[in-house]
Amino acid sequence: MSNLQVLARRCPVMGKALAVQSARSGHVNFANAAYSGIRAYHSKIGRAKMHTTSPMEAQAIEVGLTRSEEVPLGHLKPTTNQPPQGASGPPPECPVTKFDYDKFYTTELDKKHKDKSYRYFNNINRLAQEFPRAHMSDVDQRVTVWCSNDYLGMGRNPQVLKTMHETLDRYGAGAGGTRNISGHNQHAVALEGTLAKLHAKEAALAFTSCYVANDATLATLGSKLPDCVILSDSMNHASMIQGIRHSGAKKMVFKHNDVQDLEGKLASLPPETPKIIAFESVYSMCGSVSPIAKICDLADKYGAITFLDEVHAVGMYGAKGAGVAEHLDYEAHRAGHPQGTVMDRIDIITGTLGKAYGCVGGYIAGSAKMVDTVRSLAPGFIFTTSLPPATMAGAKAAIEYQMAYQSDRRLQQLHTRAVKDALNECDIPVIPNPSHIVPVLVGNAEVARQASDMLLDEWGIYVQAINYPTVPRGQERLRFTPTPGHVREYREHLVEAVDAVWTKLGIKRTSEWAAQGGFVGVGVKDKEEEVPLWTDEQLGINDVIKEMKAGKGAKGILESVLEKEREQVIAVGAVA
Repeated sequence: MSNLQVLARRCPVMGKALAVQSARSGHVNFANAAYSGIRAYHSKIGRAKMHTTSPMEAQAIEVGLTRSEEVPLGHLKPTTNQPPQGASGPPPECPVTKFDYDKFYTTELDKKHKDKSYRYFNNINRLAQEFPRAHMSDVDQRVTVWCSNDYLGMGRNPQVLKTMHETLDRYGAGAGGTRNISGHNQHAVALEGTLAKLHAKEAALAFTSCYVANDATLATLGSKLPDCVILSDSMNHASMIQGIRHSGAKKMVFKHNDVQDLEGKLASLPPETPKIIAFESVYSMCGSVSPIAKICDLADKYGAITFLDEVHAVGMYGAKGAGVAEHLDYEAHRAGHPQGTVMDRIDIITGTLGKAYGCVGGYIAGSAKMVDTVRSLAPGFIFTTSLPPATMAGAKAAIEYQMAYQSDRRLQQLHTRAVKDALNECDIPVIPNPSHIVPVLVGNAEVARQASDMLLDEWGIYVQAINYPTVPRGQERLRFTPTPGHVREYREHLVEAVDAVWTKLGIKRTSEWAAQGGFVGVGVKDKEEEVPLWTDEQLGINDVIKEMKAGKGAKGILESVLEKEREQVIAVGAVA
């Protein structure tokens, strides 16, 4: 018997109605009895009023008692729960069908196992004094990490660690609350000031992660701008996709880096409609780079604003490390003239503190009014505990370090080139791209997992397999990310290991993909060569390249350049 039925039986009105109904039929139809009882009593004594429990309907409604006859609940006389005379007993309990939650979990997990997209997590513990080395669950088992997003090794930078230690000792572990309660402090103000300066914008706003920054900003602007339409690149990160969903705005997906498709969609919209073009600079799983300047042109032409995710580019590109948008006008920013540059044309830039800057957190940068609007309206900012003071202080130190020095990101670029060249020489299918990402095509989820496990178990190399939904099915890969610490010995060991694993597992090589007509850029005949974002001149290796082309023992010369660059990095403390 439900609680409502128990209370009804205790009521002078409903109790009688239920007793009569039960005596007549041997069971109680509670709804009919309730209606009959209220109707009879209502016709007898008139009307009264009560309130509903819904705040939207908090108004008087008629229920069948006059106010003078209302009885406080505590004054109701208790009644027995014994069945009335003539009844066969208490009404039988109706069987309740409950949802099988465990079965649901099992089914969903089985799907992941069957399509080989189930994610396994390895216990990898990066060692600050030995990075890119790490230990497994056994502290004596060492491995080399080849897939970290700490691209520049800033997570162990002495200046960053010193700043964090000092801040931690003075201000403690946590922030103490959300920014509007007790988490706003000098560290947040200073960090946001540095971020605004980095991107040459009026203001910036720090979040707990760039996932939250993307989600909160797109959801807020998309929901508040009237009839807003968000145009999203087909390969955008999950955080941007989620933000668009949360916004409730209309979404139009354009083909990856296809400005013609984007323009067609923009042209189909009324000129007065608010529009946001959301895209990334470096797409981290394939290493492709967006046509930022052309997208800015379309935004100007069709009255849209631009939302650029520079997560995998901040710290890595540009004269001061502000990202690809800055790198496109390298000399202008190097001279301190950001006005009129591509970066200046971007309305909203988002970035992370957790990759090239080696800490944790995310941010947006743009006009003061835009930033204040998001700060004032975004639940993802308002109701989230602030980053800890030590984290913000460390991130600020990392950004300022990268704004002042270029040696480690130049060294990272040289290491990336060396790894790509060495793998290509072994016919390993590196997906061509102009960035620092080294994606190696496998083409099968199960085999990619096997390759990853074999490299770890047999070679002491940790690189995670990339499967669906991060990449489309059939495009599974391993994704390598060299750092300034991946010196020649590590590179040679990697190439030997990958070559052996490819042979043992029978994974297709570049020549085999080419025989099939090529796939995702691998083995494509007459494909235009991908030109690295960092030019030879910017890297200071013009002379080396000339000797390489002349066939004068360029490999040895390139290694000499790498060692010299590494010595400069060590001198300023980026790599111990």
